[in-house]
Amino acid sequence: MPLFRKQIQLAAGFLVLLLIFFSIDSHAQAPAAGPNDTLKVPIIIIGSDTMTYAELETVLVFAKMTEEQKERYRKWTRLRNAVYVTYPYAKKAAVIFNDINAHLANISDSKKRKAYIKSRESELKREFGDPLTKLSVYQGKILMKLINRETQNTCYEIIKEYKGGASAQFWQSIAWIFGSSLKQHYNPTGEDAEMEPIVQEVMRMYGHS
Repeated sequence: MPLFRKQIQLAAGFLVLLLIFFSIDSHAQAPAAGPNDTLKVPIIIIGSDTMTYAELETVLVFAKMTEEQKERYRKWTRLRNAVYVTYPYAKKAAVIFNDINAHLANISDSKKRKAYIKSRESELKREFGDPLTKLSVYQGKILMKLINRETQNTCYEIIKEYKGGASAQFWQSIAWIFGSSLKQHYNPTGEDAEMEPIVQEVMRMYGHS
C-alpha cells in the first residue's frame, strides 16, 4: 500500500506540472521584438509578387571540345604565338623604314641615295639578321603581313624601292618556293580579322596606341 500511494502521488505531481506548463504556454505573451530580431534579406518584385532572392557565384562549365574545335584552337594559338614573336620586329622595321624615307626625301643625287640605302641596309642586317633567320616560314608570313600593316607597303614594294625591281622579283621567287609571297596585304576586316584583336592585345602590352 505505501508503494501504491507513492506512485499515485508521483502521477499527481506529474499532472500538476503538465497543467502548469500548458497554462504558462497558453497565457504567456510574446516579448517585444528587439533590434536584432529582424533578418533583412534582398527582395525582388515580379508583377505583384514580392519574394526574396540571392545572387549565386558564377559557375563555369566547360564541355569537352570537339575535334573541329580543337583544330581551330590549335590554329588560333599558333597565330597568336606568331604575332607575339613577330610584332616587335614589324614595329622596329616600320620606324627604320619611315626614317629612311624621310632622309631620302632630301637626297636627290642617285649615288648618294644608293650609298645611304646601303648604310641603312647594314643597320637592318645587324638589327634583324640573326633573329629573323630563326623564324619559321609561317612566322615569316605573319611578319610580312604586319610590316604591311605598319608601313602600308608590302615587302615586295619596299625591296623594289630600295634594291630595284630585279631584286624584288628574285626574292619574290624565293618566297614563292616556300609557299609565301612578298606581296601580302594586311586586311583587318577580311582574311586577317582574327589576327587584328591579337595585334591590339600585343600593342596594349607594349603601350602602343
